[in-house]
Amino acid sequence: MIGQILAHTPVYVWALLAFLLYRGYLASQDRELTLQKLAIIPGVMLVLAVTSINTHGVLGEAVWAAWAAGVAVAVALVWKLSKGEIAVNRAAGTVFQRGSWAPLMLMIAIFVTKYTVGVLSVMRPELVHGLAGSLAVTTLYGLFNGVFIGRLARYAAAYLRQPAAAAAAAL
Repeated sequence: MIGQILAHTPVYVWALLAFLLYRGYLASQDRELTLQKLAIIPGVMLVLAVTSINTHGVLGEAVWAAWAAGVAVAVALVWKLSKGEIAVNRAAGTVFQRGSWAPLMLMIAIFVTKYTVGVLSVMRPELVHGLAGSLAVTTLYGLFNGVFIGRLARYAAAYLRQPAAAAAAAL
């Protein structure tokens, strides 16, 4: 059965996995990034999650409330539990990102969740399309997205806290 599942997986899914592994590896290393580059993975993860949300299921449009609740909880936790100052070079338009394996783990978790939901939708649709399954999956996507959004928000806030005059003086 696993062979059948893997054989019927489109090639683009494996390309996406390779991209996520590569970006996760890059995130494991200390580096300076612009906010735009820092937003790539949260953006990709947001698209992956939002395109998986089913507004035609048992939750209807309330699915967005479940997703938003997950996002809000995760953003609040990231904001509250994150420690350490974020180094900003406003003159260069960059922030310093400490290397972490957490983004890779989150990307893999979202990928595995999306893949599993896709497989279960074909093999056991009642599990993911019922009320409990739909609520759990949607909230989980929200939590994952919230972690990425919370991290990005911390970096953006640190960037914006540095006065533009200080950045100009550094030149």
